Amino acid sequence: MRRTAFHPGVAAFAALILAACATRVPPPVETPGAPPVPGQPAEQPPERPTPRPLVYGLPDLPGWAQEDHRAALEAVKTGCQSSKDAALAEVCRKARHAGDMKPAEARAWLESHFVARALGEEGVLTAYFAPVYEARFSRRDEFTAPVRAKPADLEMIDLGDGPVPARVTGGKAAAYPDRAAIEAVETDKPLAWMRPEDLFFLQIQGSGVLVLPDGKRFKALYSGHNGQPFLGVAKPMREQGLLADSDTSAEKIRTWLAEHRGPEADAVMQLNRRYVFFHLKPDDGSEPRGAANIPLPPGRAIAVDPSQHSYGGLYWIDADAPKLNGAFPAYRRLVAALDTGGAIKGAVRADLYMGSGPAAGLEAGRVRHALRLYRLVPRD
Repeated sequence: MRRTAFHPGVAAFAALILAACATRVPPPVETPGAPPVPGQPAEQPPERPTPRPLVYGLPDLPGWAQEDHRAALEAVKTGCQSSKDAALAEVCRKARHAGDMKPAEARAWLESHFVARALGEEGVLTAYFAPVYEARFSRRDEFTAPVRAKPADLEMIDLGDGPVPARVTGGKAAAYPDRAAIEAVETDKPLAWMRPEDLFFLQIQGSGVLVLPDGKRFKALYSGHNGQPFLGVAKPMREQGLLADSDTSAEKIRTWLAEHRGPEADAVMQLNRRYVFFHLKPDDGSEPRGAANIPLPPGRAIAVDPSQHSYGGLYWIDADAPKLNGAFPAYRRLVAALDTGGAIKGAVRADLYMGSGPAAGLEAGRVRHALRLYRLVPRD
C-alpha cells in the first residue's frame, strides 16, 4: 500500500511554459523501425514501478488515521529521551512538557512537529517478547538444560572493527566455542535448570522470567554471547521437511522440539551456533530494558540494526502480507528504536517488542510481515 506525499513547489515550470510560447519547436523526426509481425501485438515498453515519495506528511502515512494517537505520543515521550540527535531531543523535550492530551489534540501535535522519510525498499518485520518459563534450582525430570553464567574466559577484544567476544587464555585470544561444544561440557555452577527447548527460546529472546515451583520469580537477563553467528532454525526445518512452509511459527517450532526432546531436537538447536549467557535477579514486575537502557514499552519498541539506526529514533512501521498462518493481517504504528538483536540486520529490518508472557509470545511467534519503514524527523 502506498500514499502520495506532499512535494516542494513547482514554480520553475512557469519559465518553461513562457519559453514554449515564444519559440515554435519542430515536431520530432520518427525513425522507422522493424514492421510489426502480422498477428502479433506491437511490443510495448516495460512498465516501471512508481517509486515511493521520499517525504510524507503524517496524514499521508498508511494507517495514520487509525492510529491510537495518544499512545503514539506516549511512545515519543518514552523513546526519544535516549536520542542523541539535537533536533529530536528538543521536540522530545516539548512533548514531555505538553501535558495530557485528548486523541485529536495528540494527533494535531504530532502532525505539526514531524514529517516522515521513507527508508529503502521493502524489508521484513518480525517480533519478540519476554518469555515466562518454569525452572528448577536442581536438575530433575525434563529440566536438564543448565542456565549458564558468562564464563570467566569470555572477554570482549577489539580486532579493529569493534569489540567481539573471544576466549582468552594465557594472554592469547581465540574464537569462543559454538553451542554444541559448550553444551558438551558440564557446568558446575548452573544458575538454574530449564527444559532444553525453553532455554533455546530464552536465548533467542535475550531475557525472560523464570518461575520456581514455590512461586518465586527471577529475571534472567542477558550477560553476553559466544560470538558465533546466529541462525534461525525455521528455514532448515522447512528444508528438512520437519515443518510445513507456512507453519514455522515459534509455537510450532517449540512444540516440535519438545516432542523430539533429546538428540533429534539437540541436532536442530545446534544448527544455531550462537549461545547466550545470563545472570539472575529478583523479578520486580517491570518490562525488560533494551540496548538503549530504557524499559521496553510493549507494542511501541523495535529492535534495529545499530549500524543503520540510532537508539531513540522514531519510526512508522507499515507491515502487511503475513507469511505465517494465524498472524494479524497488518501492523501500522509509531514506534521507537530501543533495542537490537543478533538477527536484525539492514536498514529496513525491525523486531517489534510485544510484551511478556504467553499471549505476547503467541502473537510474536506469528509475525513475519513485509515491511515499509519511515523515519520520523522534526519538521524544522
